[in-house]
Parts: sequence; structure tokens; C-alpha cells
Amino acid sequence: MHGLRKTVATSALVVLGGLSLSACATTGYVDERIAAVNARIDALDAKVQENAAAAQAANAAAQAAGTQAQNANQRLDALTGRVDALEQRMMSKSPRH
Repeated sequence: MHGLRKTVATSALVVLGGLSLSACATTGYVDERIAAVNARIDALDAKVQENAAAAQAANAAAQAAGTQAQNANQRLDALTGRVDALEQRMMSKSPRH
């Protein structure tokens, strides 16, 4: 019985040792995986930078358009008063026959 127990214990150690060794990754494998992940990160970072630049350009264009619209509204407001004055003058004059 003692011999069987020793054999089972030895077999268990061999199996566990084999499993633990097969689960270890080599340095080369880890370096390859890290390099692949870093390449993907770099590609995503480049896209993020590109999108950020496009967003900044769109924001600048929107601000410029807003300024132009505000200027156009101010000119329109100034003209509205003049048009109203002209309409009032036209109504106050008697028609020519």
C-alpha cells in the first residue's frame, strides 16, 4: 500500500509539473504578443490624433460660421430700421395722379 501511495504521489507531481511547465510562456512569445499589442495601440493612437485634428478644424469652421451669421444678423437689423423708415415715408406721401 505504501508503494502505491508513493507511485500515485510521484505521478501526480510529474503531471502537475508538466502542466505548470506547459503553461509558461517564453520571453520571445511574450515579446511578440506585446509588440503586436503595441502596434495596435500605435495605430489607434494615430487615428485618435487624426480625429482630434479633424474635430478641431470642424470646431474652428463652426465658430467662423457663427461669427459670420452674427455679422449678417447685425447688418440685417441695421437694414430693417432703414426699410421701415422708407415704408413709413412712402405711406405718408399722397399718391400722384
